[in-house]
Amino acid sequence: METLIQVEDVWKSYGATAAVCGLNLSVPALSVYGFLGPNGAGKSTTIRMVLGLQRPDRGAISLFGSPLQDERIANLRRIGSLVESPSLYLHLTGRENLEVHRRYLDVSKRCIEDALATVDLTSVGDRLVRHYSSGMKQRLGVAQALLGDPELLVLDEPTNGLDPAGIHEVRTLIRSLPDRRGVTVFLSSHLLAEVEQVATHLAIISQGRLMFEGTREGLRRRSQQLIVVEVDQPERAHALLSGLCGPVAREGGKLRITADDDCEPARINSMLVKEGIAVSRLTVQHPTLEEFFLELTSSPVSEKEYAAG
Repeated sequence: METLIQVEDVWKSYGATAAVCGLNLSVPALSVYGFLGPNGAGKSTTIRMVLGLQRPDRGAISLFGSPLQDERIANLRRIGSLVESPSLYLHLTGRENLEVHRRYLDVSKRCIEDALATVDLTSVGDRLVRHYSSGMKQRLGVAQALLGDPELLVLDEPTNGLDPAGIHEVRTLIRSLPDRRGVTVFLSSHLLAEVEQVATHLAIISQGRLMFEGTREGLRRRSQQLIVVEVDQPERAHALLSGLCGPVAREGGKLRITADDDCEPARINSMLVKEGIAVSRLTVQHPTLEEFFLELTSSPVSEKEYAAG
């Protein structure tokens, strides 16, 4: 599958503060790519670098298969973007707002009707925007971003500040765009619960570092099972299980094992007992994707790791 955005070992700092640390991303064509992380994780900095608004300190960014700086203007013409709330003239109608943007882009008038149809606003195109709901305004902002018929649409927190009805409207629209317009969507958000309902691919960053990249199904598999074991000899148990199962974390007398396919609870219990380690409790937990997201993004990054950049 063609890759539209390729980010390779990108670093960006503001003075002594590291915003993006060795980031690698690969955004496939015709995907809805959810770019997730808590506020301050480096999402907006990454988007600004992808759009050519800032340069990375080091690393490479490619768009549509070519280095960003080689054909920057030509590549950016193939991208539409909406960052949080759209800039709209409330005293104009929806069509008139799009006409202002169309003249700036110098594209055909037909693009206005196509964009309104895509975001399901044709019937209210002649209504003043001041009378639009918050969800309708956001969809009109997406229509603006689609006017130039882009191949890539970058949306930064598109449901921020919307009520539940508006969130549903925008979510439904985003999910439909690859099929309706043949456009790839790069969707930035801090809300996994929202993004997982529309994204085909996900990347999770924390403190500027990539914690996960893959499909939604891949993230679900990684978060399926956690085995928690309480033992009387945690150091021995940790040494025994490390390397035989998935990642093993120790918290006092408790071991938390991220189970892989070969890591059955009964097998773990048998191995520990055979080695003379008393097991006082063994439980299997199935964390939600939201819990897994919070676990990934709450892991501290040491000052030494930042200094490596």
